[in-house]
Amino acid sequence: MKLLSVAIPCYNSQDYMRKAIECLLPGGDEVEIIIVDDGSKDDTGKIADEYAERYPSMVKAIHQENGGHGEAVNTGIRNAEGLYFKVLDSDDWFKEDAYLAVLEKLKDISGGDRVLDMFICNFVYEKEGKKNKKVMTYKTAFPQDELFTWNDVKIFKPGQYILMHSVIYRTRLLKDMKLQLPKHTFYVDNIFVFNPLTQVKTMYYMNVNLYRYFIGRADQSVNEKVMIGRIDQQIKVNKLMIDYMAEAPRNLNKKQERYMLSYISIMMTISSMLLIKEGSKESLEKKAELWNYLKDKDPRDYFRLRFGVLGTNVNLPGKGGRRISVMEYKIAQRFVGFN
Repeated sequence: MKLLSVAIPCYNSQDYMRKAIECLLPGGDEVEIIIVDDGSKDDTGKIADEYAERYPSMVKAIHQENGGHGEAVNTGIRNAEGLYFKVLDSDDWFKEDAYLAVLEKLKDISGGDRVLDMFICNFVYEKEGKKNKKVMTYKTAFPQDELFTWNDVKIFKPGQYILMHSVIYRTRLLKDMKLQLPKHTFYVDNIFVFNPLTQVKTMYYMNVNLYRYFIGRADQSVNEKVMIGRIDQQIKVNKLMIDYMAEAPRNLNKKQERYMLSYISIMMTISSMLLIKEGSKESLEKKAELWNYLKDKDPRDYFRLRFGVLGTNVNLPGKGGRRISVMEYKIAQRFVGFN
């Protein structure tokens, strides 16, 4: 069995996908590289086949009709044979020394007597034009270099969340829970990270900067103008997360539940502030409808997110309220990495 499966969702990625693939090759035969050509119109499929032919023991090239990023991740999970699973977007890459250190640690853990559900490490915002790169670390949130549980989780700073870039899941956990991301929908990486958390019992944090998250293309999904244009998809993902949390078992660890509610809170902030920035009557109605959706689905969580300690303040009136809303939005910008 392979140690790690890495899925690379690709759509018209010919100009940058080679860097993503090449950075994984030093992992050797312990790594399975699953290149998912999601109905590309350029030479993405040819490049995928080229690597599959050159590295048949490492690389799988899978071609499918366009289903969006989520369906490409679904395909990666279905075809993964590694003990652990990670997603690497086709315009991002891993730092080699951190990558090899992570593989060595995963190998050590897999040989132990405890099962690891989720492995976390840092990621770096590779923002185009910025000399100083921002690193998302979790030193304040997790114990380092040891297996731990939710009881051992410490303090998350504002804007400090587990994202797709920082997480490696146990493959069997994803398959057993039948994780299925929606087709033709942006921002589903939030669901990929969020939903499995109800199944996570054991974690390990390694303080290395593995994932390099490129930000800078004008058409990128985290470009603020693009996000406003795709706000209906952001709302859709937000609602799917609300649905999942409403149906989650209520015997979750208190810290586990609090973190998941905090995640929904930041998603509500992002959706609400994008709608406020768009500013039309229709957008403000969508904002109200989103909050009412949460209220109808789970009144308790609605109260906790609207008025409690975890509350988001995007509904406060007056200049003071707007000032607080802007402050929360800046935290949300740190979470997303808007460009």
